[in-house]
Amino acid sequence: MGAFVISKRYNDEYKFVFTSRKGKVVFTSLSYELKFECEEDIEKFKATIETADFLKFKSSGGKFYFKLMLEGNHFATSRKYTTSLRLQKGIDEIVRYGSNSEVLDFSGNDFIFSD
Repeated sequence: MGAFVISKRYNDEYKFVFTSRKGKVVFTSLSYELKFECEEDIEKFKATIETADFLKFKSSGGKFYFKLMLEGNHFATSRKYTTSLRLQKGIDEIVRYGSNSEVLDFSGNDFIFSD
């Protein structure tokens, strides 16, 4: 099962990533000024995952990636994949495990684990 991992960016804003069962980053969220906004968006995503859209792209370097759209708004961007099949496997993992994934908070000195 994957996990949502909350952390801080260098500019002190918050972000989260969704990691696969193998620990690889599948996508990275946009930035959030406050941690609770990050937590709220994770819960919102988990509750409405079936309505998410995955817009697929190919970079100028030939890599594949997607933008995750929720209610018509850009929500997150995936890592780069070498093939379209690997890209689809990343999307499938989100759809399969996203709603049941735990949330790990690595944004401070204390690590908080929650379901």
